[in-house]
Amino acid sequence: MNNNPIVKWASLHPRLTAWLVLSIGMVGMLMYFGRDVGLTAFNWFSLIVATVLTAGLCIWIISWEDEEDLAQEETSSEVDPV
Repeated sequence: MNNNPIVKWASLHPRLTAWLVLSIGMVGMLMYFGRDVGLTAFNWFSLIVATVLTAGLCIWIISWEDEEDLAQEETSSEVDPV
C-alpha cells in the first residue's frame, strides 16, 4: 500500500490531505444545497474560495491540539523519574 504515490504523499502531508478532503466535502455540500439558488458565476467562485479557505482554517485550528500534545510529550520525556 505504501508503494502508491498518492498514499505516500498523503502520509507525508497529513494536514494538506485533510484540507483537501474537507474542502472537497464542503464544496460538494455547497454545490448540492446551493444548486437552485440562482447564483452568478462570480458568486459561485467567491463562495468556493471562501469555503476552501474556511476548510484550511478548520484544519489549522485542529492542528493546534496536535502541537500541544507534542509539547506535553516532549516535556514529560525530559523529566526523569527519580
